[in-house]
Amino acid sequence: MRAANEALIVIDIQNDFCPGGALAVTGGDEIVPGVNALMDDFASVILTQDWHPSGHSSFASTHGAAPYSTTEMPYGTQVLWPDHCIQSTDGAAFHQDLVTKGDLIIRKGFNPLIDSYSAFFENDHVTPTGLEGYLRTRGIDTLTMVGLATDFCVNFSAVDAAKLGFNVTVRTDLCRAIDMDGSLSAALDGMKAAGVEVL
Repeated sequence: MRAANEALIVIDIQNDFCPGGALAVTGGDEIVPGVNALMDDFASVILTQDWHPSGHSSFASTHGAAPYSTTEMPYGTQVLWPDHCIQSTDGAAFHQDLVTKGDLIIRKGFNPLIDSYSAFFENDHVTPTGLEGYLRTRGIDTLTMVGLATDFCVNFSAVDAAKLGFNVTVRTDLCRAIDMDGSLSAALDGMKAAGVEVL
């Protein structure tokens, strides 16, 4: 068992990000057994869940645009995604084989006007999710991250955590990527540059 100051952050292992889902990540379901096994090593396990209202501003359908095109939002460039992880739908549910015995579930992306990749901040990089405060009050300063997708929500979460002063490791064997236009390579480089240990 890891020390009490360590936590496992399990990011967005939800049906819509797994094969057959609205925004499927290739092999997204393959990591579930390994993630479940890793949970046994940690006293603290935190799960994140993408949790969008219908008509979210990050959905291509909301703009009448093509999926994976981009638009400019007040907080910067936003990829327009297929409708996914809509609140209380099967697509937003955790993968049926994932153990969900975590201490805390952080839901993100529920504000219709702003997307949220990171477990720590919405995409304006200012509005907090509350996860930092939770970890600090519990004396947790060392994080291991796994989940979906390496180049988006895992990447943003890991970089933000490192900027906040946490010791961060990303287990790439227990992540899968979308890899859109070189996004995986850029994410790996960015995480390493931020001080994240990428295993």
